Amino acid sequence: MKSIKLFFLLVLISTFGNAQEASNVGLGWAGNSVNTVVFRKNSVVTFKNTQYTSYYDSIGNVILAKRTLGSNNWNIKKTAYKGNYKDAHNSISIIVDGDGFLHISWDHHGNKLRYAKSIAPNSLDLGEEQPMTGQNETKVTYPEFYKLKSGDLLFLYREGASGQGNLVLNRYHIKTKKWERIHNNLIDGQGERNAYWQACIDKQGVFHLSWVWRESSDVATNHDMNYAKSLDGGKTWISSEKQTLVIPMNLNSVKPIITIPQKSELINSTSMTTDAKGNPYIATYWREQNSTIPQYHLIYFNGKKWDVQQVSDRKTPFSLSGVGTKRIPISRPQIVANDERISVIFRDEERGNKISIATKKIKGNGIWNITDVSNVDVGLWEPSYDTELWQSKGKLDLFVQQTGQGDGEKSENKPAQMVKIVSVNNFK
Repeated sequence: MKSIKLFFLLVLISTFGNAQEASNVGLGWAGNSVNTVVFRKNSVVTFKNTQYTSYYDSIGNVILAKRTLGSNNWNIKKTAYKGNYKDAHNSISIIVDGDGFLHISWDHHGNKLRYAKSIAPNSLDLGEEQPMTGQNETKVTYPEFYKLKSGDLLFLYREGASGQGNLVLNRYHIKTKKWERIHNNLIDGQGERNAYWQACIDKQGVFHLSWVWRESSDVATNHDMNYAKSLDGGKTWISSEKQTLVIPMNLNSVKPIITIPQKSELINSTSMTTDAKGNPYIATYWREQNSTIPQYHLIYFNGKKWDVQQVSDRKTPFSLSGVGTKRIPISRPQIVANDERISVIFRDEERGNKISIATKKIKGNGIWNITDVSNVDVGLWEPSYDTELWQSKGKLDLFVQQTGQGDGEKSENKPAQMVKIVSVNNFK
């Protein structure tokens, strides 16, 4: 493995007062983390001056809501749809296309695609469930939407099961209002493994994709970090060294950017972003071989080569193994960047399960400053944010709800909790 640069941490604590503004949306199911998993793409999203969000209520109804930016007056719509909210995989993902239509996909853990879109622009009223292409849509997990500069959409999902799955890529064209299959199998598990990915689209429209491999349903078999990017909306792919990659990509055809062995407490399905130059940054966590304590890490490309920085200085060991959604003392990290700094958002039991942000300047190897956004305990929450608002205005709005999570897909006896959109102030 490449050498790890360890940076001493300057820990800063902020109070609730000026750190955030929270807008209450409505009460949502909180017995597990289905509303707050990190891989929701997206949990909250802005189009022009309207912000949308979604969640399951206490009995599994799919709820949509919208507001004018800056207002606390939410228009809430209980849809005709429900989901298996007691499985934390079955998250809701939303996006708004370039014509203003809301798209939603929900309730997946190896089952038939569930997808609908609004009947009109700027509407919360959904049409009937419908297929996208009608192919490879029977064993769907992890639906994720991304928007291209044209207003078209990309949609990623896993076809198959944990340890035996492939990555599918679709594109929605706003001119025809139809979905097109770009790749039936973008990343091939070869029937022996599957890729757990994270993706982003930068301001230049480049589609970045990174992933770890998992050899079985046991999370302990996660290993290695891999990367590819597309300059043409996902059709063709190249490495960071600009070498053409054969599709489907697989374990034998793509060389890892960072080698991380199995049984390293390496987590899957985290997050990535880019800086102003389009250089990718990946946030994740794992345990170094000479340590018993998993730490947050930043994997990044500096324009010439891949490198790693340790972000946290945690003191508590834990082991990551088994199947299903785990009850883990730390959240999977979220990551954002602007022209000046890179920030990793997380929740750690060591810090009282607060919303925490680790930040450093992009230039140089400076100190990571860790700030607690508030003193509120958010339980087993994981961070997700309004990607479109961040991209367009540089404002960080987080989807926040205090949630529980039993180990191995179990729920806790926890009453419904308020869904909030938290605007992090002074985030420059």
